[in-house]
Amino acid sequence: MTATATARKARAEAPARRGRTNRSGRAGYLFVAPFMIVFAAMFLVPLIYAAYFSFFREQLVGGTVFVGFENYTRAFGDAELWTGIGRVGLFFLLQVPVMLVVALFLALALDTGMVRLSRFARLSIFVPYAVPGVIAALMWGYLYGPDFGPFAQLAEKIGASAPDFLGADLMLGSLANIVFWEFTGYNMVILFAALRAVPGELYEAAAVDGAGPWRTAWSIKIPALRGALMVCLIFSIIGSFQLFNEPNLLQGLAPTVIDRAYTPNLYAYNLAFVGQEYNYAAAVSFILGMVILVGSYVFMFLTNRRSRS
Repeated sequence: MTATATARKARAEAPARRGRTNRSGRAGYLFVAPFMIVFAAMFLVPLIYAAYFSFFREQLVGGTVFVGFENYTRAFGDAELWTGIGRVGLFFLLQVPVMLVVALFLALALDTGMVRLSRFARLSIFVPYAVPGVIAALMWGYLYGPDFGPFAQLAEKIGASAPDFLGADLMLGSLANIVFWEFTGYNMVILFAALRAVPGELYEAAAVDGAGPWRTAWSIKIPALRGALMVCLIFSIIGSFQLFNEPNLLQGLAPTVIDRAYTPNLYAYNLAFVGQEYNYAAAVSFILGMVILVGSYVFMFLTNRRSRS
């Protein structure tokens, strides 16, 4: 076949190829469309409406009036809000490092294959994550109980005083313990899955070089988990600043310790559904969202900068 004939055939086949490409593109959009519709209806539209809602204020005389950034100005000067943000920041520093270190240790231990009944162990560690947060908070609230909880009963039997887990001094640690129990298995599964993706050739090369299990874990496994650890940390930042279920349920057991603004999410909830300040609650929610966004970005920026240096 001559070059001219080949070019003529290619030009003749080009429309058919473009047609197949266009049909494939339309099929892709059709497959994505249901998710995009649900995403827009359940996330984007409520978010846009909440942003719009935050620029208004309900008042007895005049009804709903436009106030611009007045709600945001009030939120930036709200001591209750910033105290709650500082408290969940402390909660993050108290709970997340311990949780991730334990999750990392469990993932490494299970990856070695030396743990007996490893499948059962993985399932046992992950099961607390499958327990709804409400159930977990109620269960631990019973365990923390100063009158009816097992710790209090044990202390009474041995003639000692039970720790006041629901007191002002230990409440943050008690909440951290509940979240630790719930999410350690979840983070362990993420880290364990990342470990299973590490090429076996690296382990073989380390064995040839005489590296033992500890050296292999430190020099190969933990560096390979950098991306997974970053994902776990980002999720933990978001989850810590959105803390709500646990303090909301324990508030009934310790109303003098957990006030309406103990966490920012709890504060926004009480503003909206107890104080009927819906517009201000929307502004508080957006301030919290900005804090989470900035915190996540700063963490990712510092981590990426350190990895490049």
